[in-house]
Amino acid sequence: MIDITALQTLLQQAADAELLPRFQALSSNRLSVDEKADGSLVTEADVAMQQRIESALLSAYPHIPVLGEESSPAQQQALLDQEERLWILDPLDGTSNFAAGFPFFGVSLALLEAGEVRLGVVYDPIRQECFYAEKGQGARLNGQTLRPKKTLTPLHKGVALIDFKRLPPALVQRLMQAPPYASQRSLGSGVLDGCWIAAGRAHVYLHGRQKLWDFAAASLILQEAGGHACTLDGEPVFQASLSPRSVIAALDEEMFQQWNAFISAPNET
Repeated sequence: MIDITALQTLLQQAADAELLPRFQALSSNRLSVDEKADGSLVTEADVAMQQRIESALLSAYPHIPVLGEESSPAQQQALLDQEERLWILDPLDGTSNFAAGFPFFGVSLALLEAGEVRLGVVYDPIRQECFYAEKGQGARLNGQTLRPKKTLTPLHKGVALIDFKRLPPALVQRLMQAPPYASQRSLGSGVLDGCWIAAGRAHVYLHGRQKLWDFAAASLILQEAGGHACTLDGEPVFQASLSPRSVIAALDEEMFQQWNAFISAPNET
């Protein structure tokens, strides 16, 4: 039996102990920052978080291995190939934000069973917000249920969360020349982006290339909140694979249909 309340406490305590003190120490240049093979950043905070959470999970659930972002690709693939039940951990999503002193980052944990996400927890230590969901049981934010809601805002007056740098160039050009929304933001943490869409804090979302640990928990939270999502190819977002996935999403169904129709329209240039 998985205790989701204990998981929330684990992520909160780990973030409070390993992330916040290091984030506060940035001004004194006491944080070690390195670059991984793919060019993305990794800090001592990423490593400390993974070690702490992985150790606690293996102690509480010794028969469920942990696939963490900071594990090697070979280790990650072996776990996906061999394990029926598996934790998917992103110890620090938004590392670039964290290293730059931008207060928008989080930690994400999902439980994968037979290729399906059964529960997900995302914790934002700056705002002390915990988003969580269990399959078929709805989604919550700090205990309050996240519900689908009909927005009265039309798409052309909406706010979009978009990561431009990983999108097809032709789509970027269309969005820059004739955006169907009023304004856009790029906040730099996929796990929090998905949760903020689930909470109705922005109207539509678009990301061209997320990894398994970026979308596992957030995709379930959005789904259980009543939201809608697919890839640029029209497929379900979640796939138990290390291959990157794109994400088109919105909480409101009509807004999602309009957004998806714009993105999927043939390029006329």
